[in-house]
Parts: sequence; structure tokens; C-alpha cells
Amino acid sequence: MAAGSRRLLSTGEILQVAKARFLQLSSQHRIDLSKLKHFFDASQFNLSGDEIKDVELVLLLLASAHKFASRQIDQSTKFLSWCQFLSSPSGSPAQRLVHFFTKSLQERIDREIGKEDMEQDDDRGRQMKQSCPNLALIACSLQLPYIQVTQFAGIQTVVESVASARKVHFIDLAIRSGGQCTVLMQALANRQGIPVEMLTVTAVATGDSERRSIEETGKRLASFAETMNIPFRFNCVTVAGGFRDLKEEMFEIGGGDGGGGGDTAVAVYAWDIMRNVRAQPEGLDSLYGVLRNLNPCAIVVTEFEANHDSTEFVERFDGAITLYSALFDCVDDCLDRSDGDRGILESTVGREIRDAVTVVDEDERVFRPMRVEEWRDYFSRVGMVELEISTSSFYQAALLVRNFASGDSCTVDRDGKCLITGWKGTPLLSVSAWKFYRQVPKRLRPKKFV
Repeated sequence: MAAGSRRLLSTGEILQVAKARFLQLSSQHRIDLSKLKHFFDASQFNLSGDEIKDVELVLLLLASAHKFASRQIDQSTKFLSWCQFLSSPSGSPAQRLVHFFTKSLQERIDREIGKEDMEQDDDRGRQMKQSCPNLALIACSLQLPYIQVTQFAGIQTVVESVASARKVHFIDLAIRSGGQCTVLMQALANRQGIPVEMLTVTAVATGDSERRSIEETGKRLASFAETMNIPFRFNCVTVAGGFRDLKEEMFEIGGGDGGGGGDTAVAVYAWDIMRNVRAQPEGLDSLYGVLRNLNPCAIVVTEFEANHDSTEFVERFDGAITLYSALFDCVDDCLDRSDGDRGILESTVGREIRDAVTVVDEDERVFRPMRVEEWRDYFSRVGMVELEISTSSFYQAALLVRNFASGDSCTVDRDGKCLITGWKGTPLLSVSAWKFYRQVPKRLRPKKFV
């Protein structure tokens, strides 16, 4: 079939073609820049001219990463110079992807040879915090199906968990613009037979600047609650030293058992924040110690299906480029290339790529992501059991995808009891729900916890 009459390769597929060719070249010891025109043998594939260029570009990046991993710094730098020349922050998705990976790998090389820029921002961690709303990022997220689907499924799970409660305390660990809270309010307002007597939203801030932003979000939510005729209270707690400073007494929980046995049902919402908390010393242990005492009826966790937390450079690099190739594809399909908001989003993603590729000292990491099966292992160890994302939530989420022009590329799948969204076959986000064992009937608990 001619290239002009077939579907063009996604960036993920370009990455797979490049990986396959790289393995061939590696086994033959033929990675030779002096023979660049033979670097990629296009005769094996039915590709367009632009696709060939993208494959060659990704191939150069892979070669540079592997040369760096084997301590061949000069060779790595030579390959990377070609990447710098051929990639672009405004080109094809593959060119944009390689642009950000090239910047990060170059910084890693500079660190290795003692050429690190001493003027780099020491507040990198604070800049990469995810909780402060950014209007450009909000605008982009509304157009990305995998984000909207996971948000819907997560909030629907919260609604189902507090179905019989007249007083609800919603703890949002990363509130951002608070859009998920408005969705929750609408669902509670439409509930039949059990009116809400009080909805309390508590957000967590990690500094004074973030607190001020969150307080503005609280004012907007209060106005929205008034239009929905829902009694509403908003709190913001600050943990300046990170989540290890979180204390139970910071949360004003009324009515005893938050799991629904008293007046107030407590639900916790954690959207793309656990990978950040995991990177903080004692962050996860402290957080789950507090949540255990609060005893929420549901803890809804949404995290990227990322596999780039290995201590081995090549494994981390490979996991990161697999995830972000799908993300850049999604952004290209859903947002115009000239969209200024898109540029801000991709730059934000670029900082995440930097965290995966550049950072050497684990203490410097801002994100330490895990896939859902790894989170399952952790949650089980701290005494939690997984709740099922309901069939209703799953099918409504699948229907929501159809509202997007590029919805056919967005996948909605089950993984055990959780829901996973992806783009063109690559998993991106998982939504799972949890509670502590003491709220689970003994007949449903794993035997070792009975």
C-alpha cells in the first residue's frame, strides 16, 4: 500500500520501528555516523519521507542514550548534536519529543563531565509542583480525552462511595483549579432522596504561594456551591515541609467515623500527586498514617502508568520515552500545533522528562512514578484493599470518549478492579479506589489480615 493511502505511524509506532532497527545495528556493531544515509534502512518499511526522518531522529536519540550508558561520552555527544540540529519544539510530535529528551540528556552529560550550569533554578521542585492551577494547562486538559475520562471515573467513584451520606468531607490532595469539585457538586445536587446537609472540601498546599492560589480556588468553589444550593465549607491546610508534615488534626472531621458510620463520610481524591509524594522523604508513610486515622470510605488514586523509576539509566530512559511518545501523540491529535497553551503544556512535560533523564541523585527527584500493579503492592502492605470501579462508571467513561473528535484513539480498559486510559495502545493513566481493611467485612479481607 502506498504511504499516501495509509494511516501514518503514531509516534509510539515510530519509536518501535526505531528500537527494532537500533537492536539490529547494535548486534552488528554498525552505529556509524559517517554512514548516516545507511543508518536506517527504509527499504524494510513502507514509510513516507517524513516518517523516515522521524525514525532516523529517534534512532539517533536511542544511540546517544545507549552510548552514554556505556560511558562513551564523546560518541553520545556526537549523536546528540545531530538530535539538537534535527529536532524542533514546533515540529512533528517525534521532533518535539526528541527536542525535550535531547535537552535533558545533554544536561545529564554536562553533569557527568562537570559542566553543569550553576545558575539552574534551585527551586525546581517547587516549580514542578502539580497543585497550583495554570490556566494554560487547564485549557489543554479539557481537550485531552484521557484526562477527562479518568477525572469522570474518579469522581463518579467518590459519589458512589458517599451515596447515603448527608455530610461529605472531600479531601483533595492536589486540587489545582478545582474542576473535579464542581463535578462532584453537580452529582451531589442531582442526588435523589438524600439531600446534602454539608459539603466540606479540604485542599492541601505545600507552601504559602500555593496556599494563596488554592484559597482563590476555594472562593470560586464557594460561589459555585451557592448556585447549586449546596451548604459548603472550604479549608486549606499547608505542609511547608512536604507531606511528612501532614497531621490528622489539620483536618476538621465532624461526626466521628469518616467511613460512613458517623455523621460525615470522608473521601480522598489524589489526582497525579502520589508520584510526587513518593519522591518526598517519609511522604507516603506519613500520608497513609494520617489517612488510616481519618478512615475514609474511599481513596481514589489517579496516576500515570509510568515505568521510569529504575536505577538503571537505559531502563529509565526507555520507560520515559515510551510514556511520553504516547502523550505527545495525544497532544498533537487534540491540540493545534500553533496553540500557545500547547507550548506551555509541552514545556511542563519537558520538565518531567528532565526529572526522569537528568537527575542522578534520588533525593533530587520530584517524581517517582509506579504502575498500578506496583501501587497495589504498596497499598496492600499498608493495610488497604482495592475497591472496584463500578461497571456503570466504566461504561459511562467509555461513552464520554465519544464526545472527542479524536476519541477513537483513546482506549478505556479494565485492569482488575481499576480503569486504565491510554492513547493508541499505550497506557497513560490508571484510576483505582481503596479503603483500609478495618472498613471491609472480614469475609472479604485477605486471610493474612483477618
